[in-house]
Amino acid sequence: MTPGFTVIRDTTPAAAIPKGAVVAMGNFDGVHLGHRAVIAAALQMGRAQGRPALAVTFEPHPRSFFSPNTPQFRLTDEAAKLRLLAGTGLAGAVVMTFDKTRAGTTAQDFIHHDLIERLGISGIAVGYDFHFGKGRVGSPSLLVGEAPRLGIEVDVQPHVDIEERPVSSSAIRMALAEGQIEDATAMLGGPWFVAGEVIHGEKRGRDLGYPTANIRLDKNCGLKHGIYAVRVGRGAERLDGVASFGRRPTFDNGAPLLEIFLFDFKDDLYGTALDVAFIAFIRDELKFDSVEALVRQMDDDSAHARAALAAAPGAFPKLGTVGPLSPG
Repeated sequence: MTPGFTVIRDTTPAAAIPKGAVVAMGNFDGVHLGHRAVIAAALQMGRAQGRPALAVTFEPHPRSFFSPNTPQFRLTDEAAKLRLLAGTGLAGAVVMTFDKTRAGTTAQDFIHHDLIERLGISGIAVGYDFHFGKGRVGSPSLLVGEAPRLGIEVDVQPHVDIEERPVSSSAIRMALAEGQIEDATAMLGGPWFVAGEVIHGEKRGRDLGYPTANIRLDKNCGLKHGIYAVRVGRGAERLDGVASFGRRPTFDNGAPLLEIFLFDFKDDLYGTALDVAFIAFIRDELKFDSVEALVRQMDDDSAHARAALAAAPGAFPKLGTVGPLSPG
């Protein structure tokens, strides 16, 4: 793994696990402001104790295990989540495989085997509503009650509100589904982003004067179909553009695709990995009666996107570096 951010898995030998760390525990989908409060508490506890702070998280998301046939719109897949966690200042992450065995582990066994014996934690921070263990019996109050006997410090963070509305992953999903990018950004503490490799498309954009970099998002992505102002990361480089996410009703009404037109850019991006941060929602996806009408609208969309990006200079998620993901 890349020095500075260690990823520990169930397969990591016990001898390679740094004992005595403070941990922030949660699913951390999106790594939003509520999650960041838990992480900040763990970092503060770690500094006070002179110990490293790690995240403890679970893959796949427990919802996917318990409801495998129900589509799950994840804000961050495992790779994106780890990159966001790496950007918070944590020393690493413990990624626990959520399977039948872990789902059947009692809260007490999880505390004693996973947290105390295997990780040797000295402290733990959790959110007020985090539950764990078989039947979700494990709770913040259980951790607080066990803390004196176990000799660990426990910090329970209250919910985080924005304008008297609780911040949650589900609230962010709803905001993205409605195209409320500003609300999602506020709850996340920065722009929501996706990552993917540029693939070949129909190349219609070239003929229209708007060549696009195309990325296929997860089939369960619940982002509202429409036009967005985006900021794109290619490594450390930042590029501004306008993007369409949807089915292209003017042409084929096909599978959803993210199509990005980058301003003042001419390089070949096929096969390149890009990070795409959504800065503003411009309009709904529409069907046009003619290509000429579509191009006129694209000109207008580009002007609106440039204005939105100019009003948000530098807006981009803070991402850390994580080495190649190994199997769980």
